[in-house]
Amino acid sequence: MYAQPADPVDAIIEQWARVRPDLDTRAMEVFGRIFRLSRTMGDRMERAYRAYGISRGEFDVLASLRRSGEPYTLSPRELSATLMLTTGGTTGRLDKLERAGLLRRSPDPHDRRGLKVTLTEEGLRLIDEAVGAGLAEESAALAALDAEQAGQLADLLRKLLATTAE
Repeated sequence: MYAQPADPVDAIIEQWARVRPDLDTRAMEVFGRIFRLSRTMGDRMERAYRAYGISRGEFDVLASLRRSGEPYTLSPRELSATLMLTTGGTTGRLDKLERAGLLRRSPDPHDRRGLKVTLTEEGLRLIDEAVGAGLAEESAALAALDAEQAGQLADLLRKLLATTAE
């Protein structure tokens, strides 16, 4: 492999090695870095989306609607499932985004008790800009790897996720 500069995880691993040399800390090395990277990138994404007046959670709602394709409409239940949130958690996000004019809720024409959530033109414009800004942040971070390394990392993370997903 390559000689890399030490990072905070290395210091933690060295401390464990001194007090518990019997431990295999490989998993701690991997997941410690994944957790730190997730937190760092989450903060960067939050800043990128803040420039558009939305949070990461609100971005997720708008992105789910955008990815659904025209007419950019889902039920609140479909959104909750996509976002892995309770319907109550989803409602709060929908309320804020509706007040901002980024989406609208309307009766479901096929279910009198149901609702449909649809991106507005402003919501579509905003999410298309925000997704570009978010991808620019992620791409900048990934620039530390070449294309082959990035592909290998994506493959390894996919494999790990598939074996640990609940």
